[in-house]
Amino acid sequence: MKADLLAASLITAIKTPYCSDGSIDLATYDFLLQEQIKHGAEGIVVGGTTGEGHLMHWEEHLMLIAHTVHYFGDRLKVIGNTGSNNTREALKATEYGFASGMHASLQINPYYGKTSPTGLQEHFQRVLELGPAIIYNVPSRTGQDLPLELIRELAKDTNLLGVKECAGNDRIAAYEKEGIACWSGNDDQAWEARHRCGGHGVISVTANVVPGLMRRLMDEPDSTLADRLEPLMNWLFVHPNPIGVNTALAMTGATKPVFRLPYVPLDTELRQTGMDLLRQFDSGDWVGPSLELLRDEDFQLVA
Repeated sequence: MKADLLAASLITAIKTPYCSDGSIDLATYDFLLQEQIKHGAEGIVVGGTTGEGHLMHWEEHLMLIAHTVHYFGDRLKVIGNTGSNNTREALKATEYGFASGMHASLQINPYYGKTSPTGLQEHFQRVLELGPAIIYNVPSRTGQDLPLELIRELAKDTNLLGVKECAGNDRIAAYEKEGIACWSGNDDQAWEARHRCGGHGVISVTANVVPGLMRRLMDEPDSTLADRLEPLMNWLFVHPNPIGVNTALAMTGATKPVFRLPYVPLDTELRQTGMDLLRQFDSGDWVGPSLELLRDEDFQLVA
């Protein structure tokens, strides 16, 4: 199982879609996962930042992990985002996630209530005792970088699969030289991370919208596609993720135009920019049956 996970170069941080009452739209979620499978994604992160796990209560979050394992666990590696800034909660959620059959967990360092280097090591060592994990380093969200020295120490535990790294490709190259698996957490840097820095692949947001193109990006050493995709990636991140991907999938008809607050859709001008960018690709490249600008009143905001 560990070898299978390490072989996954395209892991999608899947979006969570909603019904008009704000509940999770499982039928649409299943459609999104089927699209990922069809286009070659090998793994999925459930309830990550893109999947808005931070907007769910734990019952929803763990239900979605169990649902994903039950219906798709034989075709995708299921990585449950069961990390927390509260070690007790991270342990409980991770234990339940593994009991549901997830293949690995995604673990973030304690954010907001940050801790010391010793506290970080203790936190991660406790969750690693429960099963295979990918550690997620995203200083822009947590306010605390995870240094190489910490990861090097944690890598002595065989349950550490590797790192989802958002601190740049120099960091990824350094990890890979030491035999520590690393996936890029930045779509716009993922081609270089994969083909020039020896990275294992990407845990991708953009793959929600154009999974087949992200599959090619991981497979093709030519940078032409990376250059073509860069404007779309920049648009998807013009506001904090997952605002862009939520807007894009509503515009393509892949999901209902329902947003859980505090996320709201991109404005009309930015939606037009997104339409223009998507039209530069074939209609079969993006997930969803159509492409529509949508009016502001078409979107529903639920609290």
